Amino acid sequence: MRNPSNQPQTGLLLSGGVDSAVLLAQLIGRGWKVVPIYVRTDCVWQAAELMAARRFLAAVTRPGVSDLVVLDMPLDDLYGEHWSVSGVDVPDETTPDEAVFLPGRNPLLLLKPAVWCWMHGITHLALATLAANPFADATPQFFRRFEEMLAEATGGQVQIIRPLEKLSKESVMEMGRHLPLQLTFSCLAPIGHRHCGRCNKCAERQRAFQQLKLTDPTEYAVVAAGLSRSVAHAS
Repeated sequence: MRNPSNQPQTGLLLSGGVDSAVLLAQLIGRGWKVVPIYVRTDCVWQAAELMAARRFLAAVTRPGVSDLVVLDMPLDDLYGEHWSVSGVDVPDETTPDEAVFLPGRNPLLLLKPAVWCWMHGITHLALATLAANPFADATPQFFRRFEEMLAEATGGQVQIIRPLEKLSKESVMEMGRHLPLQLTFSCLAPIGHRHCGRCNKCAERQRAFQQLKLTDPTEYAVVAAGLSRSVAHAS
């Protein structure tokens, strides 16, 4: 992840979760100048997620990291009664990764940040996609076609870079073990600003801490069934 001499800045989709937080630390540790971008969608986790993104940035900020850019892409009018907006029947700890599918997620989240980057002379946009992502809008082919579409629409070029795309969740958390991961947020059904402890993403988070034998500093409302209560504690 060298910083190309002709690219002093890169945009970064910062969700407030572990993966994008670790990617932020990796980029700035390698000398990249980073513009973090959060896309506000009005999904049920948005308020807690945005708070986490701001808290993590405040904890790791250093020269070369710009202020958080917040762009609006509300999805309530599009998704209607979908669980991501209604909070009803949120995929729990027993569901596979495919259960958290959000229709059009990557094109919706990428479009405005990519255009924003192009309008501000930034030709790279970083995304923390991991190897286990099962969805068709997270493949190299999708990102190549997205870049081509964007170039046709703008007359410019923004490259979507995915430095973590061959890594597992556990590998990424190992890279970030020195970071304040308790400030990150990855929950589909937060209770206030706490992780619910029962959703698909909370279970994934708990398992990753367990598998690395790391103390989980996350505050969960409950601990997902089948996972050790000794791992999770209030921060």
